[in-house]
Amino acid sequence: MLITNLTIETMSAAGLLRGGWILIENGKITDIGDGELPGYDGEIFNGEGLTAYPGFIDAHTHLGIVEDSLDFEGDDCNEDSDPITPHVRALDGINPLDRCFSEARLAGITCVAVAPGSANPIGGQVCVIKTAGKRVDKMVIKAPAAIKFALGENPKNTYHSKNSSPVTRMATAALMRENLAKAKRYSDDLARSENDDEIDPPEYDIKLEALLPLLRGEISAHFHAHRADDIFTAIRISEEFGIGYVIVHGTEGHLIADELCNVPVIAGPNLCDRSKPELREQTFKNPAALMTSGALVALTTDHPVSPLNFLPICAAMAKKEGLSRTAALEALTINPARILGIDSRVGSLEAHKDADIVLVRGDVLSIDHTVEAVFINGEKIK
Repeated sequence: MLITNLTIETMSAAGLLRGGWILIENGKITDIGDGELPGYDGEIFNGEGLTAYPGFIDAHTHLGIVEDSLDFEGDDCNEDSDPITPHVRALDGINPLDRCFSEARLAGITCVAVAPGSANPIGGQVCVIKTAGKRVDKMVIKAPAAIKFALGENPKNTYHSKNSSPVTRMATAALMRENLAKAKRYSDDLARSENDDEIDPPEYDIKLEALLPLLRGEISAHFHAHRADDIFTAIRISEEFGIGYVIVHGTEGHLIADELCNVPVIAGPNLCDRSKPELREQTFKNPAALMTSGALVALTTDHPVSPLNFLPICAAMAKKEGLSRTAALEALTINPARILGIDSRVGSLEAHKDADIVLVRGDVLSIDHTVEAVFINGEKIK
């Protein structure tokens, strides 16, 4: 397919293209440019009056594991029978037929990270999927993409009600350290057994196995942290064990922005109430303060805390409160792709990347814009 007569926000070094076109073959962008059209005798989509954006990405959701219009029956977000569950996979709890997938696609959200919840200090494995499909295995971009960790009030409240550890921030951090240290020793024991036939390998431990990709630097830790002190605890533990990390939420980031240069932050949700004490400093000014400090910022709805289809509205509100237009678009596209380690495939409109494209009439950072067409893997789904 050839899409013509576009204004294109490439979110790449090519910048903004006017009178642009995008050539799609086998689910990929094979060429993109402006001016003279390439030779092509296939299907042509006339995008006159429309602006093309890379498919929007939410880097932290619970899409499909907290199902729409259901209570416990459709809630597979938190395995809170045990505070340490790095071995559980969000992938195994997702229902891709949940109607919120359709709502997300129609709003231009083409890719999401789905994470376990924040009840546990170590909550499980995050996966990244496209929002189109019937079988989740065929929707996966990256799994596992990260290990979910949680600091602050959520683990405290969950286990205080069970009269079980952790009930303090101290114990939450201690459990993280204990299990990361066990995984490091487990990794060392495996290496010794592989190099010496006389040494038996350690007994298989599914929880410690799940932490090995994190220790090897293949994936990162996603730390649920709202309060400033919890953000610093996440950084402290990550530096102790030499693991990559991302701050999820970062609600008080604007209070400590000068300390977060080069830190990846998935900021939000902000389009919601201050439902607990650690959200007292919640503000749409947070993304601008973080970006000004040099943090790498993406936006999140934390679906279903805010409906996923409101992600562009969150970007518009962040722009209203100080984020530049370019920065707001980056926070919807290339920045979440970089944070999730999938920017070689999505996040910008460039040759050889997945043909995830949103065609919009009007300003996408305005409440009255209209999504006219959405392509995922080159297939028109709207």
